[in-house]
Amino acid sequence: MRLLAGFDAGQTHTRCRLSMVQKGLHQPVGEGEGPGISHLDAPGGEERFLEAIRTSAQLALRHHPSGVIQAAVVGASGIEHGTTLQQRAERLVGQALAITDDRGLGKVIVTGDERTALRGAIPEGAGILAISGTGMIVLGRGENGHEHRCGGWGWLLDGAGSAFDIGHQGLQLTLRMIDGRLPDHPLRLQIWNQMGCDSHAAVKARVVQHDFGTADFAALAPLVVEAAALGCTSAEKIIERSAAALSSCISSVAQQLSLRSPLVVCQGGSITHLTRFRKAVQQAIRQSIPEARLGKAKGDACDGALLMAEALSLRQR
Repeated sequence: MRLLAGFDAGQTHTRCRLSMVQKGLHQPVGEGEGPGISHLDAPGGEERFLEAIRTSAQLALRHHPSGVIQAAVVGASGIEHGTTLQQRAERLVGQALAITDDRGLGKVIVTGDERTALRGAIPEGAGILAISGTGMIVLGRGENGHEHRCGGWGWLLDGAGSAFDIGHQGLQLTLRMIDGRLPDHPLRLQIWNQMGCDSHAAVKARVVQHDFGTADFAALAPLVVEAAALGCTSAEKIIERSAAALSSCISSVAQQLSLRSPLVVCQGGSITHLTRFRKAVQQAIRQSIPEARLGKAKGDACDGALLMAEALSLRQR
């Protein structure tokens, strides 16, 4: 059995979906989940990447042990298209899946997970995908197939329009409350309690500990959104700023790709679970791009990776 493999490799977990293509249609044959990945240059990065690919693929193949993966595409967090890092990742995937080609042609593509997500959400034609989860990124495809990306440079450099951004701003808000720059609000204690802190000194010490990172900031976002819903003006401003930042990225992509009435698909944990934020984003998009068409994703990142894997296998015949 000759199979295609599509991977969605994130920081928390990695999914592998296998399919056969018969008469132009994908027939799913298995799915597996493995551990998450980290940057290849991080300590243990290559080993973690190999483990994520191997484990998720083995679990996906558990009902088809004799199946042979013909082509694989991995959408991976932190991979920049056209870099030596991408080439290293592709060699690792070939090693993990034992994919070889006597003609010397590659049967593996590793690219940013935003690209596989765009292909899954908008398989054909022009459109823009905005992802807002712990982090954020916006990627669009023009009528000529050209792609343009905006944002998503990592929390140290960017991140406005993400759950990290909302939570980070919310935590900053609590310190302005405690030092008298803003009136106090129950939000401060709610955030501090979730962090296990009872003072500003404890907050300052907590955020520099090795086990506190972007996901911990992002976990504060629901508290900020809830406070905004209950009328906290400062929290409302955070939601508005973050929504405007994400909308600005969408507008920039639309302008770069000359899309006057783009199809815009928004997805990610922040969009899915933070209703007030989702509505603020939608309102900001309508204001900045009145002719935008808000749509729903047709598929996920694994679907997009499988479509790319099919195209890869056809190019090699």
